[in-house]
Amino acid sequence: MELFEAMRTQRALRRLKPDPVPEELIWQILEAATGAPSGGNLQPWNFVVIRDPGIKRKLHEFYLDGMAHVTRPSGSALADTNDARMGRSARYLAEHLAEAPVLILATVRLADVASTTPPGACIYPEVQNLMLAARSLGLGSVLTTLHRHREKDVVALLGIPTGIETMALIPLGWPLDRHGPTRRKPAAEIAFWDRWGRTQSNSSRTPG
Repeated sequence: MELFEAMRTQRALRRLKPDPVPEELIWQILEAATGAPSGGNLQPWNFVVIRDPGIKRKLHEFYLDGMAHVTRPSGSALADTNDARMGRSARYLAEHLAEAPVLILATVRLADVASTTPPGACIYPEVQNLMLAARSLGLGSVLTTLHRHREKDVVALLGIPTGIETMALIPLGWPLDRHGPTRRKPAAEIAFWDRWGRTQSNSSRTPG
């Protein structure tokens, strides 16, 4: 798939079939992820690929706790969203996480991250590479972080050593819903030129 087409049509796909994903495709996606940049080329990332049903069930339990936390009135913006479809999709994932054929946990080795660099800057480019590669193969994925509400339990369950922080949990599988195109604000509305607030029309944008 052409790169710009993959970027235009990649969207969060939370409803996944339980059908297995061939291991060769998982390797292909992981190799694509490792092509992303990192500060000083330190590559402080690891991925834990989870297919074991028992481990997925435990992660599902932790994820449900995280979902309950953010949907309380005092929780995050998810509790206040007006997008009913997104809310239903998020609840579906929370209820069916263990049925996803693959869960990929993205982690960062904190000792290998410069003190001036946020850990996310060293892993989220890899996560985006991973998700674009999945899209190019027709697979669905979504970046989630609700497992972090039970971070200590996740670390213990997976035997993750001290000094490793989990940054994202990516369910991966064949989607029940279709890929994009996505609905996003146009670049002309969110990009400023030379100074904050100075906008510029996008004359290169194709009409329609």
